[in-house]
Amino acid sequence: MYIKQFLARYSAPLKKNAMLVILVLVYLFFMVTTGGAIFKPMNFNALITQNAYVYILAVGMLMCMLTGGNIDLSCGSFVCLVGAFGGVLMVISKMNTGVSIVLMLLLGILYGCGLGYLIAYVHIPPWIATLAGYLAFRGLGTSILSSNSKTGSIAPFPESFLKLFSGKIFQTKMSVFNWPCMIAGIVAAVITVAVIFMTRQSRLQKGYEADSFGAACGKSLISAAAILLVMYKLANAGGIPTVLIWVVAVVLIYSFITSKTTIGRHFYVVGGNIEAARLSGVNTRRIMFLAYLNMAILTVIASWTVMARFQAANSTAGTNFEMDAISACVVGGVSASGGAGSVIGMVIGATLIGVINLGMSLMGIDANYQKVVKGVVLLGAVVFDILSKKRKG
Repeated sequence: MYIKQFLARYSAPLKKNAMLVILVLVYLFFMVTTGGAIFKPMNFNALITQNAYVYILAVGMLMCMLTGGNIDLSCGSFVCLVGAFGGVLMVISKMNTGVSIVLMLLLGILYGCGLGYLIAYVHIPPWIATLAGYLAFRGLGTSILSSNSKTGSIAPFPESFLKLFSGKIFQTKMSVFNWPCMIAGIVAAVITVAVIFMTRQSRLQKGYEADSFGAACGKSLISAAAILLVMYKLANAGGIPTVLIWVVAVVLIYSFITSKTTIGRHFYVVGGNIEAARLSGVNTRRIMFLAYLNMAILTVIASWTVMARFQAANSTAGTNFEMDAISACVVGGVSASGGAGSVIGMVIGATLIGVINLGMSLMGIDANYQKVVKGVVLLGAVVFDILSKKRKG
């Protein structure tokens, strides 16, 4: 009796937040199997720094997938090329860090414009256009590295560059609790709670469907607790990684774009029915163009975090990054056919993939079996998405 009442009351919220529930359960599983090792401050820090590129690339992949399930297969290889280009600029030519960053960004814009034009205006299928980049950029990047270094790797990068993308804010010794980091977490938690209630109030005033007061309180409590826990762990790990600031900035900007702007909603409309969108006045070509321009720019940002993390540019950089980004999106609830998905869902998906990677590594599981597990998780997410749509239909 009580079970039926519980399911009747909470089945809808549980389905809506299924991946979040799974993320918590998976984390608790690794808490037990690793003897609490995954809960240590250094592993919280590792989860962020090792998976920063996934969050950034997955945001760009999300925008591509929204337009109709389109993907970018070239982003991993482009990370390699940008790294090689940046290595030549900063290490070989000793160019100023700021100028080098601008030039790498211009390379991304140039590629994004070319790719976007081919897909949106020449009508080359996205997977073919990006497959060409997947093959060409890895070869070009490797060639540049080989011709400028006997080892095929360019290093070390300037300290000014490393501080921007792999340093720490308010950095202290590991033995000292970082109070500025904790204060920043408290401020972030308060802002998050305020935004949740302000959004609810705004929706009620406009007559839209909104969370109940109890649901808003629950969401606020969970969000604030998660933020405070992460910041507490980072405070015990020496400070806030600068790469976390980049990830948060990208996530917040694109969360606002997709949920609060007209052009953001156009991505969903195009993915839902591109012909209907065109007939209703949406410039579908421009949306497709912007999706791939945006992807190229975010790929450059992701490449900066990878270069700084390894403190070198090498030919293996970016290997399988495109698969990680696609997996994060699909696991996070982004529809494989387009028109549905959110930045927050993608963040949950990317975090789940990161927790699985870290947990299995701590358990000493072979890398090949890790790939098997990630493949099963990805397939399960797609099956869940398809079955959910059938039930709604």
